[in-house]
Amino acid sequence: MIRRFGDTPQKGQRYRMRPGAYALLPRGGKLLITCQYDPHPDLQLPGGGIDPGESPVPALHREVYEETGWKISAPRKLGVFRRFAYMPEYDLWAEKLCHIYVARPLRRIGPPLEDGHEALWIDPQEAAVRLGNAGDRHFAARLAARL
Repeated sequence: MIRRFGDTPQKGQRYRMRPGAYALLPRGGKLLITCQYDPHPDLQLPGGGIDPGESPVPALHREVYEETGWKISAPRKLGVFRRFAYMPEYDLWAEKLCHIYVARPLRRIGPPLEDGHEALWIDPQEAAVRLGNAGDRHFAARLAARL
């Protein structure tokens, strides 16, 4: 059984399955995260949706680069969780199946490609408190405990 974080699904609401890949990116005692400013500021693990026909690891590389401007290496899967959420940017009620990896940030190629995103370095313990969803906070806390 896959652990669920966040809101209980609303009765009568239809949700579309939305698999995604997300990364914990530790380096030098900090964690690379992204802030998505629209529709409101939200601190997140870099990552996002896995496109149809795409595997999780290539999706992870693509999404991290789009949201942070960084290239990564050596992704290792830590776990998976699901959450039910409304995604205003897609006008979509989604059951998000979140594959969580830890990877090494290699180098910054440039600014984030996605509008409204900013790459930030924060303390892992701070991430465990400030990330915008409970599943991200859970995995950040697990990583912070090991660092």
